[in-house]
Amino acid sequence: MSQVLHTPPQPTAPTPTPPPAGPDLAALAARHGLSVSGARPSLPEYVRQLWARRHFITAFATAKLTAQYSQAKLGQVWQVMTPLLNAAVYYFIFGVLLGTKHGVPDYIPFLVTGVFIWTFTQSSIMAGTRAISGNLGLVRALHFPRAALPLSFCLQQLQQLLFSMGALVVILLCFGVPVGVSWLLAVPALFLQFTFNAGVSMVMARMGAKTPDIAQLMPFVLRTWMYVSGVMWSIDKLAQKDSLPHVVTVALAANPAAVYIDLMRFALIDSFHASQLPAHVWAIAAGWALVAGVGGFIYFWKAEETYGRG
Repeated sequence: MSQVLHTPPQPTAPTPTPPPAGPDLAALAARHGLSVSGARPSLPEYVRQLWARRHFITAFATAKLTAQYSQAKLGQVWQVMTPLLNAAVYYFIFGVLLGTKHGVPDYIPFLVTGVFIWTFTQSSIMAGTRAISGNLGLVRALHFPRAALPLSFCLQQLQQLLFSMGALVVILLCFGVPVGVSWLLAVPALFLQFTFNAGVSMVMARMGAKTPDIAQLMPFVLRTWMYVSGVMWSIDKLAQKDSLPHVVTVALAANPAAVYIDLMRFALIDSFHASQLPAHVWAIAAGWALVAGVGGFIYFWKAEETYGRG
């Protein structure tokens, strides 16, 4: 008699419950106060978070400035020596060899002021270009508004400029430039320039975060910009010649770097008169600061959640 062996029935596994639909997950997260990690906040909230970290921005800028020359024997003296040495080189090449000093009263104060103010813009933009790509460890480790980094680097360069202004004042006095009430105009001029620098730095920080190779290209761009900004020569003298089209001289005079340089020359050097400034110069300076500052901030904020990824 044959026997049929029957395999005992296996227990049936319970059917897994499907996860709740997307809206239910979102509602569950909202009910427990959860949010997407690294999500971009609204613009007003982003400004509020940035203001709440203003002490971090200031402390970070000061620490970077202190550490910048910590390995050099002369230390912080290089903050003054670097622009002064650049001014000496430019004086020999442009002032002596190329003769740009002819017809420019107080040429050495004129040149040194231009070099100091240009260095502020140049250094701010270069530091801003590497603000994200050069600090990925900090960006990935801590949660904070990323705009704090380019702003910190701009503030660092402003602190360095203010430190160097002592040497600039000594040079002005040594070459017979008197102290005047117009020196107070340096405060709003520097404020507008700082706003402009910060805006451009945030634009370059976003571009540099996506394409780090831009940092290698920027020295060439900035050097070209310097040559057309009247650092070593007078735009006003050039505008009096008929060899250039009028639109070119207007573009040179409205160049933001040239505007801020000439405003500082007007504030500090008594032989630099208002007639040498472009028409409506303060409106132009404020316009550049507004466009670059607000536009650069919004442009940087729009990519907030992408910094440090990939």
